[in-house]
Amino acid sequence: MLDEQQIFDYLKEGDEEAFSSLFRKYYRDLVLFAGTILPDRKELCEDIVQNVFTDLWNRRNERVIKTSIKGFLLRSVRNGCLDELRHDGVVRVHAEYMAFSRIDRHWETEEYILHSDLENRLRKGLDRLPEECRNVFVLRHIKGLKNKEIATELQLSERTVEERMAKALKFLRHFW
Repeated sequence: MLDEQQIFDYLKEGDEEAFSSLFRKYYRDLVLFAGTILPDRKELCEDIVQNVFTDLWNRRNERVIKTSIKGFLLRSVRNGCLDELRHDGVVRVHAEYMAFSRIDRHWETEEYILHSDLENRLRKGLDRLPEECRNVFVLRHIKGLKNKEIATELQLSERTVEERMAKALKFLRHFW
């Protein structure tokens, strides 16, 4: 049985079996740990743990683990869960604001015209975007999907989704 430092050394060399060994050893416990922070959200917990392992693999040459691998993984999962909780808080505050503002909002003719004009300009801008950028933009900003969901749906990497989104936003800014 290899010790953690040996496994990590093999991992840095790109040894997929060392990575698989770590994954098999810690995945279940990490999902359960995430569940203590995000109860009743098993799928999200699994996503967070998978993202931690993906990040570990992708950045294996940059990583310096000063504690144990298990400690590093636990801390990474905890941070991922806390990020999700912060994100949920922002979404909740925004939803409450929107619900409140709708109660008190009455569209006047000028606001309606401005909104219609902006919508028309956006539609024209989207029509001029390359199809791959337009698809990413629509899925993100109109359908509300996250980059990971877009990547899965379009069978792209998350990085490609980010690049296409940046290209779409840059084009639309210059189009206006």
